[in-house]
Amino acid sequence: MQWNLEVVPVTVDDVDRAKAFYSDQVGFRLDLDVRVGEEMRIVQLTPPGSHSSIQLRVGSTRLHGLQLVVDDVDAARGELAERGVDVSPVTHFEDGIRREGRGGDWNSFVFFDDLDGNSWVVQERPSTA
Repeated sequence: MQWNLEVVPVTVDDVDRAKAFYSDQVGFRLDLDVRVGEEMRIVQLTPPGSHSSIQLRVGSTRLHGLQLVVDDVDAARGELAERGVDVSPVTHFEDGIRREGRGGDWNSFVFFDDLDGNSWVVQERPSTA
């Protein structure tokens, strides 16, 4: 039997504002926006090419280190910046210190926060060629 983690709850202050940020700026696909009661709304978005989604909900607990993996961190950074996301330069870690520029395999990253303080890491995977 295969078990997949496919939905991660992400708490925000304003679901509509967060929905716009993730769909319009980060480029996630809006899968579902439905009310299931007076107090419950399900808004689910999926990163391009991913099998896992996020589900937005009102709350105060923030997540740090949500991670996306891409083939090209420079292109991912460019797309985020073009859409108005405040994204870090490409960085890597060397001797425990975060340094600007690309690193070796699995060691090139960019970082950004959503409007509510949830933090994201975008990591480049090595090419399979």
